[in-house]
Amino acid sequence: MPKKTIVVALGGNAITREYEEGNIAQQFENTRRSLRSVVELIKKNYRVIITHGNGPQVGNALRRVEETRHLVPPLPLGIIVADLEGGMGYMIEQCLQNKLNERKLSKPIVTILTQVLVDKDDPSILNPSKFVGPFFKKEQITELEEKRGWIVKEDPGRGFRRVVPSPIPRAIIEKDIIKSLVEQDVIVIAAGGGGIPVYREESGWLEGVDGVIDKDLASAVLAKDIDADELLILTGVDRVAINYKKANQIDLPKLNAAEAKRYLEEGQFPKGSMGPKIQAAINFLEKGGEKVIITSIENAVDAINNNTGTIITLD
Repeated sequence: MPKKTIVVALGGNAITREYEEGNIAQQFENTRRSLRSVVELIKKNYRVIITHGNGPQVGNALRRVEETRHLVPPLPLGIIVADLEGGMGYMIEQCLQNKLNERKLSKPIVTILTQVLVDKDDPSILNPSKFVGPFFKKEQITELEEKRGWIVKEDPGRGFRRVVPSPIPRAIIEKDIIKSLVEQDVIVIAAGGGGIPVYREESGWLEGVDGVIDKDLASAVLAKDIDADELLILTGVDRVAINYKKANQIDLPKLNAAEAKRYLEEGQFPKGSMGPKIQAAINFLEKGGEKVIITSIENAVDAINNNTGTIITLD
């Protein structure tokens, strides 16, 4: 029986958990915990690609930029994403190597810095709405916009923050090398934080976009580009639900793409939480994927063994 290929998308809470300081020791501990499901998949003879979020880490990196811009040149967002792909990839790589070593397993693991192609005319580039970085006071907005060329908006109930583009991912630039490595049974860590957004000029020249890409949407594109069979999205809930956190909440152990699309259109899955995950599942299945599982990090092993989680298929 041929091996199946799966993309495992670790949510932001996999590495920096809510209410924690988010120091490096905590990040390593959380990463080790989050990789139990990956080890289980390897034991089941899957070929594995890992993606991950980086929201808390990007926020901290942007704070460092703001605190030190009078001492060193500031870094653009694309470079920060690339730096975090490397640093967080190292952390995931080492933790997984140690986990496998505990179980007397041996697999080559590599992190690939991943550029993700977007449309240079994507609407979000003209009208950014993704909040990033630290909060500012209202009286600081004019200076930030005039001196730094930022767009600053109010994050309702929280304060004023910079907004940046979050364009739709279209393709993975490094897809051929990633696919080749996976076919050689190498575990690949790729598209960290959604990858580095780039667009292509008419000449073929690649240029960076000072923005961020949704990790789940990028994971679906990666899965499609390398012909993966399955997509596992790890998040903060055990199952997808409609009427979430209401008296009439209904957990959904199974969904098909049409049902998922209908619930999405009805507004059951908000843009800031479950919405992109459901859209990623739909995108992947409509491009030929076999199955998507959405569940929590804590119960991922049970979900892999069909004991919990939400399974989404095309039909």
